[in-house]
Amino acid sequence: MANFPSGVYALTPACADTHRLLQMVEASLKGGVAAVQYREKTGDVALRHEQASELLPLCHRYHVPLIINDDLRLADLIEADGVHLGCEDAGLREARLILGPNKIIGASCYQSLERAMEAEAADADYVAFGSFYSSPTKPQAVQAPLQLLHDAKTLSVPVVAIGGITLENAPMLIEAGADAIAVITAIFDAPDIENTADALNHLFEIESED
Repeated sequence: MANFPSGVYALTPACADTHRLLQMVEASLKGGVAAVQYREKTGDVALRHEQASELLPLCHRYHVPLIINDDLRLADLIEADGVHLGCEDAGLREARLILGPNKIIGASCYQSLERAMEAEAADADYVAFGSFYSSPTKPQAVQAPLQLLHDAKTLSVPVVAIGGITLENAPMLIEAGADAIAVITAIFDAPDIENTADALNHLFEIESED
C-alpha cells in the first residue's frame, strides 16, 4: 500500500491555459502543499494529456505526488503517482490491478463511513469525505457532518476532508480528525497562492504541536 501524505491536498482549477495552470500549481507547491490532484472535467482528451504530462515532472521537482481525478486510463498512461475515484468511476480493485501496488488510490466516500470501510477493504490508500461546507465547485453537494471525521478515526487509512474549505474553517476539520484537506478555490482564487498554501499548511503544524 502506498503512503498518502497528510497536509494540504491541492485540487487544480479548470484552466485551459496550460502555462497559467503550471504557474498556479508551482506557487502552491512553493507554499508547501503535500499532494496535487489534477482535476479537469472537460472532454478535451488532448488538453488533459498535455496538462497532466507537464504537471507530473513539476510536482516531482518538489517531491509531491500527482494524483489524477477520475481518469484511470490517463493516470496509467502518464505513469502518475495515483488516481482518485468517485462512485461512478473505475472500481478500486480494477485500479489496483492496472496501476500496481505502489501507486496511490483514493476514494470519494461522500457522507458514508460504510463506503469508506468498503474502500479500505478494497485496498484504497486514502478516503475522502465531504462536502463539509458549501462549495462553489459543487454547490448542490450534500453536506457531511463534522462527527463523520470523529467516527472515521476507526479507519487505518488517511482521511481527507473536502468541500468549501477555507483558512477560517479548516482548523475545525483538522481538529476533528482530517489527515488532509482538499482545497481548490481557497488556494487558487487567492490573490497570493503561495502564501495562502503556506498558511493552510501551517494549520497542520499548529495541530501537531497541541
